[in-house]
Amino acid sequence: MPTLTRGLVAVSAGLCLLTACQSELSQPRDDVTEGDANIQVNQLGFMPDAAKAAVVPANGADRFELIDIRSGQSVFSGTLSEGRAWEHSGERVRQADFSSFTRPGRYQVRVAGLAESPEFEVREDIYRALNDAAIKAYYFNRVSTELTPEYAGDYARPAGHPDTQVEVHRSAASEARPEGTVISSPKGWYDAGDYNKYIVNSGISTYTLLAAFEHFPEYYSGRDLTIPESGDAVPDLLDETMWNLEWMLTMQDPHDGGVYHKLTTKNFSGKIMPHEADKQRYVVAKGTAAALNYAAVMATASRVYAEYEEAFPGFSRQALKSAEAAWQWAQENPDVTYRNPEDIQTGEYGDDQLSDEFAWAAAELYITTGKDDYYRVMSAPELANSTPSWSDSKGLAWMSLAHHREQLTSAADRDLIESRVTGLADELHGEWQDSPQGVAMRAEDFVWGSNGVAMNNAMMLLQGYRLSGEEGYRDAAQALLDYVLGRNPTGFSYVTQYGSQTPQHIHHRPSEADEIEAPVPGFLAGGPHSGQQDADDCPVEYPSDKPARSYLDHWCSYATNEITINWNAPLVYVSGALQVMSERD
Repeated sequence: MPTLTRGLVAVSAGLCLLTACQSELSQPRDDVTEGDANIQVNQLGFMPDAAKAAVVPANGADRFELIDIRSGQSVFSGTLSEGRAWEHSGERVRQADFSSFTRPGRYQVRVAGLAESPEFEVREDIYRALNDAAIKAYYFNRVSTELTPEYAGDYARPAGHPDTQVEVHRSAASEARPEGTVISSPKGWYDAGDYNKYIVNSGISTYTLLAAFEHFPEYYSGRDLTIPESGDAVPDLLDETMWNLEWMLTMQDPHDGGVYHKLTTKNFSGKIMPHEADKQRYVVAKGTAAALNYAAVMATASRVYAEYEEAFPGFSRQALKSAEAAWQWAQENPDVTYRNPEDIQTGEYGDDQLSDEFAWAAAELYITTGKDDYYRVMSAPELANSTPSWSDSKGLAWMSLAHHREQLTSAADRDLIESRVTGLADELHGEWQDSPQGVAMRAEDFVWGSNGVAMNNAMMLLQGYRLSGEEGYRDAAQALLDYVLGRNPTGFSYVTQYGSQTPQHIHHRPSEADEIEAPVPGFLAGGPHSGQQDADDCPVEYPSDKPARSYLDHWCSYATNEITINWNAPLVYVSGALQVMSERD
């Protein structure tokens, strides 16, 4: 593999004397009035050794400089890249690369004729607080428990949805559990801005958090998130994830191994707090996708929690047994696709293509059990790799196989595993290099939850870096984190309360109904795309129909401003991984 070069663009840059920089950069420009356009930059900042860049409107200026906030002095200058149009925003932009600048401090980017950029820091531990908040967001979305001021601060609230009296919907009825049977299914996380719980979306979310711990256990072993379990013998990330795993266990029918698709009310709740949402809840329809997601997650959880037998006695064994039962059900019911029954109007998470779920579940069971038959049923030579999503999970199979490749049996093709992981990383790296915006976001990535796609793209780039050590993969992942933290055409850092301009009106019922001005912290908003499915429901218009600018910071915008557990999970993975990788270097 050719060596991948570091840096977003080739620039002529270096430290400069204040007087020289000022005379060079303060010349007036005839084509732009100051403030007409904004410099885009990661609003939190960078670790000293990271790739660092800002995106600048192409206004005729050729150079940029860094201004030290404390002294007001220029400490670095460089040449902007060639101006190019980014089709996803309709804007012509240039890049300011200052990767070689490593001095800790607080800075702004300055370009003649433009308003100065938001402030940002260069600091060793720059993403630790962000990573903690992205994990703790799951605590704030816990079901069946009171959030007390000790742990939730201003966001304390009464317990919502005990879920101890859940009815079996007619679509889920069986001889052993006929319609109307009452089961107990407490705990878990609210899936998104709504109050329901979905196995398919819990699958990728829970796995990604478990993978973060499995890949970087030393980092997470020492994190204190100030949750009720803090201070016990278990890392807080695993305590938080167990809250959802315990719910998932209740969604398996013990009589046949099948797994219910979701736990839900018949319709979405209104703009009310969890404890005010008291409509009857149901488990709805078993399905193949739910069974396979469950099998994959429980197989992963079995090996991750095996070291915590004293804290969770019997869980590792129980998780694996239930995973194999769900796998067996899926083998006997290979094409039971989910569709909402007529009287159920909540999120569907329907998926007609199930080969990726079979491959993912087989991979996790193979890794955990060492049974070659699971690897063989994957049909690995025919299985491609792709950025994971709730409806396309094959990338998770390759991610796990790559991490465990040295411990796999001889049935596994290690060269194939490596080529699948680095092949996808190469594609994404190429997109990053070719992008005028300097971000690996393709046209097909600007969908509902585009920020989640950005973070999953970054996560897959980091798998390439972990295998090969190629800095270009890591730099491309850094650029995607920069993108969601402010280096984008909307000017928003999309993580609530992390950045100088952040979403204030996310589509999240507790944040909208709690009468607290600021939203719950640590949530990643879905992000821009041109679908505008909620346009008829919004009292304000979208600012643009361009995919990268079609975003509304308004409660009405469930299409661009909702939060979900599966978008936060790769934010956890990426922010933690980049922090760890910097600390190791």
